[in-house]
This record gives sequence, structure tokens and C-alpha cells, in this order.
Amino acid sequence: MRITALTVLALATFLEGCAGVTARVKDGRVMDTIDQMPVTYGYYEAIGIGASDPALPTETQRRALARDAAIVKAQYELLSMLKGVRLLGGVSVDRGLETESKLEARLMETIQGAEIYKSEFTKDNGCVVTLRLPKEYTVAPIGEGL
Repeated sequence: MRITALTVLALATFLEGCAGVTARVKDGRVMDTIDQMPVTYGYYEAIGIGASDPALPTETQRRALARDAAIVKAQYELLSMLKGVRLLGGVSVDRGLETESKLEARLMETIQGAEIYKSEFTKDNGCVVTLRLPKEYTVAPIGEGL
């Protein structure tokens, strides 16, 4: 059986798309341009960039705090994305939060359960975190599963 160059190229392109998160740090620096696709391969994806006080005594402390800050920022970005999601009946999550108190608790629980897919550190101990949330685990429509 003959495999053409075109077939190999198509397969390589497919596998590259499934390989994971694009690196956002190169040579110890956050890249000047960050291309982000908020919805990809059945996931909502958000990034956060965090830093810490450079006066902290150890690299571990600086990195830990920078990562925590990046996670919180990515969760905020994810929240912003999900507020625009339409629920059953055409109501947006943002609008649903105004009328359904259980929805807010469920939304926060969902965001906190997002997978920390990648953490990248910079030379100056900053951090870039990528969060992923499968679309099927997002907020249930009002009145369902709350």
C-alpha cells in the first residue's frame, strides 16, 4: 500500500491539533502575541498570566504564588466566557444569575473544577496557566440538576 506525502501531511496536521496546548512561553518569556481559541475540540479554554512579589525569599515561593495568581485570572476569564453561554430557553448564564441563586453556586463549582491543563514558568518566575473545561460539564440549564 502506498502512502502519499499528502496523506502523511494531513495525518501530521491532525495529530498536531490533538497534541495539546500551544506553548505560550518561549525562551523564558511570555510570547509577544498569544493566539487563543476559547472553544476548541469540545472544550472551553482560558489562560491566565500571574506574577508574584520578586522580594520573596525563594524561587519556589515566587513560582507558587505566580501560579496561584495565574489560576485565579484564568478562572475569571473562563467565568467571562461562560456568562455568555445560552441556557435552555434562550436565557444567557449572565441573565440566569440574576434570577436563580443556585445557578451561581453551580457555576462557581464548575469553574473551580476546570482542569489545569498546562502551567508554564518564565525566567522571572511568572506563570502562564491554561485551564480547560469540557463543554459537557458546563452549567446545567435552569431547573435541571440544580
